[in-house]
Amino acid sequence: MAIPSRALGRSGLSVSALGFGAAPLGDLYKKLDEQVALRTVTEAVRSGITLLDVSPHYGNGLAEHRYGAALRMAGRDGVVLSTKVGRWMDPRTAGGSAVGEGVAAPGFAGGLPHRSILDYTYDGAMRSYEQSLLRMGTNSIDILLIHDVDVWTHGIDGVEARFREAMNGAYRALERLRSEGAVKAIGVGLNEAEMCTRFARAGDFDVVLLAGRYSLLEQPALDEFLPLALEKGIGVMLGGVYNSGILATGAVKGARYNYKEAPAEILQKVGRIEAVCRAHNVALADAALHFALAHPAVSSVVLGAENPDEVLRNVSSLARAVPPSLWADLKAEGLLAEAAPTPR
Repeated sequence: MAIPSRALGRSGLSVSALGFGAAPLGDLYKKLDEQVALRTVTEAVRSGITLLDVSPHYGNGLAEHRYGAALRMAGRDGVVLSTKVGRWMDPRTAGGSAVGEGVAAPGFAGGLPHRSILDYTYDGAMRSYEQSLLRMGTNSIDILLIHDVDVWTHGIDGVEARFREAMNGAYRALERLRSEGAVKAIGVGLNEAEMCTRFARAGDFDVVLLAGRYSLLEQPALDEFLPLALEKGIGVMLGGVYNSGILATGAVKGARYNYKEAPAEILQKVGRIEAVCRAHNVALADAALHFALAHPAVSSVVLGAENPDEVLRNVSSLARAVPPSLWADLKAEGLLAEAAPTPR
């Protein structure tokens, strides 16, 4: 199928409604075979996905390296490339991914032997940007996002200082790059709707990538952030629409929610949603994807994949029809916010 394109807010960019997310290419949870990883990216491009999102955080630069190698094979033309700042890599020191003490984070099983340094200063953002260009072997990045300035990453005691650092430092760097034409759009990539709202009010951002907080399972972004994004013309990219996997696997033993094993109450709610989907002969993952795309603020849903077959599965999911009665029944059961837009 031809994947439809949508305007990315007022940025002037057009992106595929289905994007490709590179977290799995950073050896998320398990190590990937190099050739499989490269074929996965080239399959995404071949399938018509134009939005490719990545971050230095994914495998401490490994996902960006793999993007660069794959795009040399698949071609850079027509690709809207998005990456992030907030961490730069020290290539002289081995180490893990940088997050605050005791906070949730995805686990990378492999990655590059470089130490991740959290840095939201002006110079830190510029260093991160330049390293990304080198790792991907390109001279242009289309979308540049400030990554992970949220309680999720830094904890309640650390987030305020990081927010100030980002607005006084990284934001000024991104503004300069946009004004010089080095990047086409700037924004933030976060795990919390509340922090998306704060950034949207604090600066002149084109794009927000929100992970996990607007999905078939939960919609905390519905009341404030998404209406604000519409008002300000901010293009929204949604990640984590399967909530780390549970809306793809269903409520099975070991299902992941927010990068950890799902607790009992989440398993119970997902089980109820899944039962409604079964009654309408709709796969849970298909319903999750179509729901996320229905909000008018959303430009693209960014899905990860570990292999080419998963890319094809995601593209096929986009083509499947979902009956309107499914959404009505989910709302009637109290499983979906009444005000949530649903596909027509």
